[in-house]
Amino acid sequence: MSRMEKRFPTKINMRRGKVDMTHGSGGRAMAQLIEELFAKHFDNELLRQGNDQALFDAPKGRMVMSVDGHVVSPLFFPGGDIGSLSVHGTINDVAMSGAVPLYLSAGFILEEGYPLADLEKIVISMAKAAKDAGVPVVTGDTKVVERGKGDGVFITTTGIGVVPDGLDISGANVRAGDAILISGHIGDHGVAIMSSRENLAFETRIVSDSAALHGLVADMVAMVPEIHALRDPTRGGLASALNEIAYQAEVGMKLFEDNIPLRGEVDAACEFLGLDPLYVANEGKLVAFCPADKAEELLAVMRAHPLGEHSAIIGEVLEDDMGFVTMETGFGGTRIVDWLAGEQLPRIC
Repeated sequence: MSRMEKRFPTKINMRRGKVDMTHGSGGRAMAQLIEELFAKHFDNELLRQGNDQALFDAPKGRMVMSVDGHVVSPLFFPGGDIGSLSVHGTINDVAMSGAVPLYLSAGFILEEGYPLADLEKIVISMAKAAKDAGVPVVTGDTKVVERGKGDGVFITTTGIGVVPDGLDISGANVRAGDAILISGHIGDHGVAIMSSRENLAFETRIVSDSAALHGLVADMVAMVPEIHALRDPTRGGLASALNEIAYQAEVGMKLFEDNIPLRGEVDAACEFLGLDPLYVANEGKLVAFCPADKAEELLAVMRAHPLGEHSAIIGEVLEDDMGFVTMETGFGGTRIVDWLAGEQLPRIC
């Protein structure tokens, strides 16, 4: 008999069981859930330490830390689920500094009555995403709230990474004359969530672009270390990300509508739903800013990576103390691309 069998002679019924308040009590039931679900699927050397923290050696370089809460609805959507999304989202936030992501932590808030079978699917998906990215979940926490006080599962992930010496990537570094590039089609994630949420069927299945971008970033900074800034345009989409950086760097920007990659089915879905694709969330795309004379070189590097094959140069940075972002439309006119007013799509990530 194994050590775990001696400690927990009766296994949790993952197929038919449900989360109950004892799973967050700090007692035997909670210990068993952690052992048979989280520790089983997230298994790695640091997690096996079994402490309330993970102890590891700090590598040389400047450390980066980011935290992200995930409340997406529905929990499962075309192209992913809250588990894989929580891994990808935090890895990407760390990577946008040019850092190499190292480790993740995960905090789960579970609602009483949530099916353990679905929870296991989420954990398995999350563990696979972490393994595929090479960024392990090394510590975590579990809490349970009463039925009706949550929405199934909420996940908070924290990521840490290290920035190599000599690399300085920040929105504040963007300068007039910089080129603006994006790594692919916009709006896929938000439209996938919305179509799933509203049970909408389109001729072509629209799936989330959720993906970990640190490999793409590593190739980019290795070949073009002159990159000034990187940003993943998640909530609020491309428009909000650009306005954030324009405000941070005290510059203006001009986009070219015809250059922005947009799938025809996503464009059609946005028109049907009354959405502007510039404001729709992405979870597997990045925006890059670099000196104009490096733009074509950077574009070639991005297109050589599987997650950047549809990359494009979509605009330029201008001198503008007011920080306006404008777009030259396909009809030859100009429109202001302002901050998102309110929330176009709630519970998107």
